[in-house]
Amino acid sequence: MNRGTVILFISFIWMLSEIILARARHSQTKDSKELDRASLTYLSITILFSTFIGVFLGLRGIGFVAAKDHFISTVGIFLLLLGLIIRWAAIVTLKKYFTVKVTIFENHQIIKKGIYGFIRHPGYAGSLLSFLGLGLSFSNWLSTVIIFIPILTAFLYRIRVEEKALTQAFGDEYLKYCKVTKRLIPKIY
Repeated sequence: MNRGTVILFISFIWMLSEIILARARHSQTKDSKELDRASLTYLSITILFSTFIGVFLGLRGIGFVAAKDHFISTVGIFLLLLGLIIRWAAIVTLKKYFTVKVTIFENHQIIKKGIYGFIRHPGYAGSLLSFLGLGLSFSNWLSTVIIFIPILTAFLYRIRVEEKALTQAFGDEYLKYCKVTKRLIPKIY
């Protein structure tokens, strides 16, 4: 199996898992639409267009970076898989509190265990790592920029929306949690 086939196979499994997740964990609470502030729509559209264009360019070789022994591509595939593992670990840790729309449930609790003891948004961090890996897997600087930068921007908007909702719901408890954790990268950001 060549690298392109491996990348497309992993990407297909990733996309399929996200579609199933979106259907299974789509919040229907009355407040979810207001809390979400269209961040899911913005994120979904950004992901769709950025990955389509980035993968298209990657498969065409436009922006290709020659590297010995496919080093950049191998790093990209590793980051893509690592990101998926981090995302799914975050989802499993959240259990019933994970939804694709920003939602606050009745009796909602802030989860502070596992990876959430270090960063507040490990699911987003894992996704971002996977998208960075997807771009790099083509050994293509243009694919990497087109995939990663717009999606990073969309996730940063979503994080602001989510943190506002959590601050409104939990007040000082959430603000204290913010002081001991970072958003996406442990001890950095």
